[in-house]
Amino acid sequence: MKKYFIIPIVLTLLLVSILKADNLYENQLNKGIINSDPYAYLLIEKAKNDKEKAGSFLKEALKFSPDLPAVYFELSKTSFNLTSTGFFQTIDYLRQGIEKYRHNFWWSFMLTATITSSILISFFTAILLYILIRIPMDLSLFKHDIEESRMKLLLLLAFIFSVLGPLFLLGSLLMLISFYSNKWGKSILYSYLAVLILSPVILHIVSLFFTAPASAELKGIVEVNESRGNKYAISILKGNNDTPALFSYALALKREGRYDESVEVYNSLLKIKPDSRIYNNLANCYFATGNFEKARELYLKAKEIKQTPAIFYNLSQVYRETLDFEKGEEYFLQAQKMNEEAVSMYRSIAGRNPNRLVIDETLSFPEIWGIAKNIKLKASTMGFSVVKTSIIPLIAIGMIAFFIFIDRRFKNRAYRCKRCGKIICPLCEKHILWGHMCRNCYRSIVRIDELDAKERVARLLTVYAHQTRRRNIIKFLSFILPGSAQIYAGSIVQGFLVLWAFLFFLFLPFMNRVFITEVPGSMPLWFNLLSFTILIIIYILSNLVTRRRVARGWL
Repeated sequence: MKKYFIIPIVLTLLLVSILKADNLYENQLNKGIINSDPYAYLLIEKAKNDKEKAGSFLKEALKFSPDLPAVYFELSKTSFNLTSTGFFQTIDYLRQGIEKYRHNFWWSFMLTATITSSILISFFTAILLYILIRIPMDLSLFKHDIEESRMKLLLLLAFIFSVLGPLFLLGSLLMLISFYSNKWGKSILYSYLAVLILSPVILHIVSLFFTAPASAELKGIVEVNESRGNKYAISILKGNNDTPALFSYALALKREGRYDESVEVYNSLLKIKPDSRIYNNLANCYFATGNFEKARELYLKAKEIKQTPAIFYNLSQVYRETLDFEKGEEYFLQAQKMNEEAVSMYRSIAGRNPNRLVIDETLSFPEIWGIAKNIKLKASTMGFSVVKTSIIPLIAIGMIAFFIFIDRRFKNRAYRCKRCGKIICPLCEKHILWGHMCRNCYRSIVRIDELDAKERVARLLTVYAHQTRRRNIIKFLSFILPGSAQIYAGSIVQGFLVLWAFLFFLFLPFMNRVFITEVPGSMPLWFNLLSFTILIIIYILSNLVTRRRVARGWL
C-alpha cells in the first residue's frame, strides 16, 4: 500500500513549491479541509531530519492535521526531558494522540486490526506449541493404552477430521492430548473448538481487515467526512445509491462550491428519511448562495429533529448575517453551553468563506465503522480448511460430541508415576495407588517393610535422577519460552495463558505492518515500547515463579 501513498506526497511537494504554507492552509480551509495528512507527514519527516527546528515543524503539522495521532506522538518525543514540565508535556501529548484515534478512522482501523490479528495468531501459535510440548509424553501413554486394550484405537478416529485442513488437524491432536488431561486441561480443547464454532465471524473480521482498505467507496466516505478532501469522493461516489455514500457525495459537492448539485442530492435524501444533518447541510448550501431566509428555515427544521452544537452555531451565524445580533448571541451561547470545545474549534477556522462561516454535519465515527463492517466480502479460510466457512461450526460441534463420547466411554487410561515417571494403568496395577504412584515407589515410601535396604536405596536413586532431569527440563523450558514449563509440568491452563499472553505482546509490534492502509510507517514508539515492556515483565515473572515453585517442589 505504501507505493500508493507516494503519489499524494509528490503532488503535495509540487503544490508547496508553488504556494506558501500559509496560502496552502487558507486554501485548505476554504475547501472545508481540516486535515491534510500528506503535508503533515512531510513536515514530520522534516522534523526528524532537523532536530533543532523539530518543534516548529511539528506545530505546523498540527495546524494542518489536528486529527493525526502521529503528530502528537512525535511531539511527545520532541518535548520529552527529565524536568517535570517536559515529563507532563510528553504525557499530555501522548494522551491527545491516543484520543485522536476516535477522530481518525484509518488509525483506529489499523489499531483494531493489529490487536485482533495478534490475539488470533498468538492463540493458534500457543495451541501449536502446547501440542508440541505435550504430544511426546501423551503419545507414549496412548501407546501403552492400546497395548492393554485395542478398543482404545477408536481414539484414532479423531484424525478423520484432520483431512479437512490444518485447523482440524490441530483439533484432532488436541483431542488425543486432552484424553490424558484433567478437567482443566480439557478446557483448552473446548476453547479451541469454541473458536472453530465462531470461525465464520472471526474469518469475516479478518477478511474485512484485508478488504476494507481496498474499498474505493469507503476511502471516499472517510476522506470527505473526516475533512481530508472532496475531489476523490466526488469521482468515486457519483451514481452510488447508498444513503451514506449519497450524503458524503452531496457534502463534497457543497464544499467544492457546486451548490445546485448538492441541493439536488440532499433533497433526494430527505425523501428517503428526514434527518437533522441533511437539513443542516442543505441550509449551508442556501447560506452560501445568500438565501438566508431559506437557510434559517432549514436550520430550525434541523433543530426540531435533533439539537446539536453545529446547528445552534449555524443559527447564530445566519441571524448575525440578517443583523439580528441578539438572537445570534442567544444561539451562540446555547451552542457553547452544549459543547464549548466544538465551538472553539468552529471559531478557530472561522472566515468569510461559506465552508468556514457555517459548520457542516458529518457521519459519526461509529457510522463510518458500520459502513466498513457492511462491506460485501467473501470470508476466506486462507487455506486452513478445505470446507466452507459455514460448515466449520458443524464439524466443530461434531468433534465435541465425539470427544465427550470417547472420554466417557473409556474411564481407565494410562498415567505416569508422579515419582519415577513410569507409565502404568489400572490394568497393570489393578487399582490406582495413593498419589498416582507405581507399585515400587509406593512400597519404597509407604510399605518400607516389603523392600530390603539395597532395593529401597536403588529406587530412591532412580526417583532422584528422574526428578532432577525433569526439573532441569522445566528450568530450560522456562528460560526459552514463558508458560511452556508449566505446560510440561502439568499446570496446563496456567501455562497456556502465560504462553498466550507472551506471544500476544511478542506479535503485537509487528502485526501492524500487515494492515497498513492510509497510514505510513509503523505504530508509534510508545506502543512498541509498551509491548516490549510488558513482554519483559511476563518473561521475568514467569521465570521467577517457575523457579520458585520448582525449588519448593510444587512443579
